[in-house]
Amino acid sequence: MSAAKITAADAVPSIAASVESNVAESRRRRIRSPYPTWFFVPTIALYVVFFAIPTVFSFYFSLTRWSLFDSHFIGFANYVQFFQDPQLYTSFIHTLIYAFLTSGSKVVLGFLLALLLTSPVIGRGYLRAVVFFPVLLSTIGVGILWKSLLDPFHGMVNAVLGWFHLPQPGWFTNPSLALYSIAGVDIWKGVGIATLIFMAGIVAIPHEYFEAARMDGAGAWRMLREITIPLTRGATATVIILSLIGGLRSFDIIWATTGGGPGFTSDVIASVIYKQYQAGFYGLSTAGNVILFLVVTVIMVPLSYVLNRRSVDL
Repeated sequence: MSAAKITAADAVPSIAASVESNVAESRRRRIRSPYPTWFFVPTIALYVVFFAIPTVFSFYFSLTRWSLFDSHFIGFANYVQFFQDPQLYTSFIHTLIYAFLTSGSKVVLGFLLALLLTSPVIGRGYLRAVVFFPVLLSTIGVGILWKSLLDPFHGMVNAVLGWFHLPQPGWFTNPSLALYSIAGVDIWKGVGIATLIFMAGIVAIPHEYFEAARMDGAGAWRMLREITIPLTRGATATVIILSLIGGLRSFDIIWATTGGGPGFTSDVIASVIYKQYQAGFYGLSTAGNVILFLVVTVIMVPLSYVLNRRSVDL
């Protein structure tokens, strides 16, 4: 009996070691299995077909003078001609002004609206719907709507200003106001998505932090400065990146409201590129697209790295 017990006791470790080795072997087989990799194939195929290949061809055709039927390689002549265009410098400055103005305003207004709409305010659900509703509208439709509302002679906005005997500016016809008026329309349309992102960041903050701060005697301003703002740094980075990319690439709302006018006072790089397409300079406009791609990349890659690193460090 004692010998049998000893034999069974000796067998237990060997059985455990065998089971452990089998589990380890099955894990290694699962790791080596190519089965999970196949789930990436559709995404990679779509990326290659709709992004990688068109990007490579864009770089190539920017070095040619091409039409739908033929192309002739001319080197960097399109880039030289594009940079010699007198509209380029002003459109580049307009693009930077427009992008930083709209993105900065969306960050500030979106954060303030998120604070309001996550507090116990009356009609909170209705206000959330009102703020987010412009995001759902077509950008072209928004441009046409505001072009009508801000018409200097028959627009509702100037009519209301006239009732109060206030100045009635030409929002889209005044060269000094056109770009800023378009930026205001863009902010009105896009602040809803920024508010939604900030609301998600604020709601994700554990309530225990605020309760502990109240027990320590912290007021609303101190909790905002030391809890809400630091812990929504990730949401802030997301809003900055998305809105800045959208501002640098903005075209449709500008074209729907002013078409880059009056004159060239509201032209951005994207609208200049489109005008080159309209004129039939396809190689030149393709070079402009490549330049815009490089401008966005040069600005956004280091900015994204800095913002994401700071949010991770927190």
